[in-house]
Amino acid sequence: MITITPVETIDTVVTVPGSKSLTQRALIAAALARGTSKLLGPLASEDTKYTMEALRAMGVACDDSDPECWRVEGKGGLISEPAKDIFLGNNGTATRFLTSVASLGQGSFHITGSERMAERPILPLMQALQGWNVDIVSDTDNGCPPLTIQAKGIAGGKTVLPEGKSSQYLSSLLLVAPYAATPAELMVQGDIFSKPYVEMTLAVMADFGIRVEAAPSLNYFRIPQGSYQGGTYQIEGDASGASYFFGAAAVTGGRVTVANVPVPSLQGDAKLLPFLARMGCKIEQTEAGITVIGSQELEGIEVDMGDMPDVAPTLAVVAAFAEGPTVINNIAHLRIKECDRVSAVVTELRKMGAEVEEEHDRMIIHGKAGGSNLHGASIETYNDHRMAMCFAVAGLRVPGVEITGEDCVVKSFPDFWERFGRLAG
Repeated sequence: MITITPVETIDTVVTVPGSKSLTQRALIAAALARGTSKLLGPLASEDTKYTMEALRAMGVACDDSDPECWRVEGKGGLISEPAKDIFLGNNGTATRFLTSVASLGQGSFHITGSERMAERPILPLMQALQGWNVDIVSDTDNGCPPLTIQAKGIAGGKTVLPEGKSSQYLSSLLLVAPYAATPAELMVQGDIFSKPYVEMTLAVMADFGIRVEAAPSLNYFRIPQGSYQGGTYQIEGDASGASYFFGAAAVTGGRVTVANVPVPSLQGDAKLLPFLARMGCKIEQTEAGITVIGSQELEGIEVDMGDMPDVAPTLAVVAAFAEGPTVINNIAHLRIKECDRVSAVVTELRKMGAEVEEEHDRMIIHGKAGGSNLHGASIETYNDHRMAMCFAVAGLRVPGVEITGEDCVVKSFPDFWERFGRLAG
């Protein structure tokens, strides 16, 4: 358990680790590429370690001895049968991405994970891969991991992703599609959530030499056959991780500059900044980085966060310090993350005294200026890194906020508590 120390004021410059989303996409592209790739500024965390260890088990040499520059020896799409099960913890991104990567191989692949991962759906991805003639089954026949794949490569041709509720399904298919036996076409049915993550995937693919023909609506793709080319790839600072420092400025009325998240950014989570501006914060962009200057008179707003679900909990916490209701719409897909984040955020905000309404795909936070109705509480993190980090923000203003299970931050931001502690001066 860690107790957050409230602060009188904040005026600081911070850096954040590399983007988890970009690190994992770049690792996959580099592993499938021809030649050596250097990944600059990557994120070393529990999740990326799972991804790298799985790639090693599939025969890809990865050297992370230099924390600032990882070397990946690509095998041109050749994937070896692993000697043992591929265990991925509760890493949803890696589980979805590596399911498709394993399908490129020859032989038997068994993908498993934590107890929570065994509750997280993957059936739409399985169905799309089956459309490419992949032999894949859910061991418990419930459309969730563990998975068994009798791999013999990907046939290509046309397939359909039955739903776009998790952009990770779509990104997974796109990343491996250049290696299909015939040119691949992919159609997506239903609403496509988190579109910036799909655009990020397309950008990474292009940087490694494969350009995809995509419909403007992102519901149809034609992917050329080819191979990624190894090279040097710079990874942006993590916009999701930056959100907690931006949130810290917002609730304290302080000033925080994050030095290594670029504008424009490939990361959809950077779009949190205009929402903070609408609430009353001042946003500045200079050579030093992106600065958020908070306000003692934050106001509630209504937003659609379907494209940036990972920072919805951050905004919800900030909203508890804003006068009036904040309505966060289009977040049903938060229920299949590391925990049911809609229910978890509502539960823990109520524990602090906030008035919050929960609906299937939205939450409404009835905030009070400065969080005047809030009090300290012991916050349950549900073994979810984002729960720990977003509620740490509340503790900068409200005395007595304790975070239990705080070590869960290793999933995406291993030294979070050290960097966050510097806000107190």
